[in-house]
Amino acid sequence: MQIDEIFEADKRIKKKKRTTPLLNSPFLDEIADRKIFIKAECLQHTGSFKFRGAYSAISSIPIEKRKKGVIAYSSGNHAQGVAYAAKIHKIPATIIMPEDAPEIKINNTKDLGAEVILYDRLSENREKIGQKISEERLLSLIPPYDHNDVIAGQGTIGLEIASQAEQIGIGKADVLVCCGGGGLTSGIAVALSTLMPDFVTRPVEPEGFDDVVRSLKTGERQTNKKISGGLCDAIITPTPGELTFPLMKKYCGGGIVVTDEQVMKTIALAFTRLRIVIEPGGAVALAAALFHSKKCDNETLIAVVSGGNIDPDIFKKALETI
Repeated sequence: MQIDEIFEADKRIKKKKRTTPLLNSPFLDEIADRKIFIKAECLQHTGSFKFRGAYSAISSIPIEKRKKGVIAYSSGNHAQGVAYAAKIHKIPATIIMPEDAPEIKINNTKDLGAEVILYDRLSENREKIGQKISEERLLSLIPPYDHNDVIAGQGTIGLEIASQAEQIGIGKADVLVCCGGGGLTSGIAVALSTLMPDFVTRPVEPEGFDDVVRSLKTGERQTNKKISGGLCDAIITPTPGELTFPLMKKYCGGGIVVTDEQVMKTIALAFTRLRIVIEPGGAVALAAALFHSKKCDNETLIAVVSGGNIDPDIFKKALETI
């Protein structure tokens, strides 16, 4: 993955994506004892950064092949991103989702016109299901992170961060990124390594699902003991991606792990202080900025809030923490 690929992806999605804001609250700065900026990808189309990678990947498929449709597997945000990008291209989309995915994400994906196929993530393999249906129906498979055009699309966030940071005079910063398979983290890291060499990109994961953090420590891909049951469903993956891990190993600093308690408090703080709604998986980077700032090198922190598709019941519980 080279930065030129990210610039090309940006050309493809420029007229379709939203350029999301870089927000700040003095109340949050005080908690962290650092200057914190929040890249609010929860305000992106379909409520998460995933639209970028999905549109980037679909728009790169040759037209005749694209017309046959696309297939993806996802716990929710990639599902919605692919469904909406497919709708814009006026092609069919089939999405394989776990049975325990948040109901709001399953319903939103259906409402965007996609066919949803549910599976049991404890006993079935989504990759095998996706490959089988892809071959049977001649559909183009769009993986959630291990795909160059997906990574490049997510990397456009890095381009925006670099531009926005330069405009307000930020020369050095730790950039904290919610991390699952690593598509978002690796894409941002590649972009910033060239454009902002004094920035440090760090993956952030929930406790108990910290395969990327452990992988960066050991230098080899590690796995999670379990792949379900966590609060941060959007970023639970079995292991770092084959394409994404080498990029993170080359371009990222050490990762940070946060607790569910910290995540829930962060959701509440984001709403009360910034007036934005964020989901658990999308909150981990901001949680790291708020409660683990001493693990960062710089006085300025940029946290990428990656999504806002939260179930109402969880949101209500989060607000009860303050």
